[in-house]
Amino acid sequence: MQRSKSYALLFLIGAFIAGIAVGVTADRFLSRDGHDHRAPRSALDRMSKELELNATQRAQFDSIMTRRRTQMRELFKPLRPQIDSIQKIGKAISDSTHEQLKRVLTPEQGKKLDEMRERGRREAAELRARRDSTGKDRPTPIP
Repeated sequence: MQRSKSYALLFLIGAFIAGIAVGVTADRFLSRDGHDHRAPRSALDRMSKELELNATQRAQFDSIMTRRRTQMRELFKPLRPQIDSIQKIGKAISDSTHEQLKRVLTPEQGKKLDEMRERGRREAAELRARRDSTGKDRPTPIP
């Protein structure tokens, strides 16, 4: 019986981690702008620094990446409804997994898990708001 509970707990933790991975992947690669929300322009900045680009080269890189973003946005436009649907299903799975995990935890641990989840959601919302308020496109990390 104890072994079954251990397997169930491992499965729930795996499902929780998978939910996080799906959410992060969807947010980073399938979001409306497809940009890395953690550090604006970080990939292009790193590339620029490592390649020691001059100002003219950097401007050309920026222009090329802007065209790439536009092309990628257009490529994914027809898929947007399916992506939105998948995100809703992913949220439902995440919510269910969260509740299942809380049943394994003590009330104090459950409260901490809720706080961790809320903090993550708040940070993601702040990043989206910051991005939306600037109106600027940021480069997509190079795959």
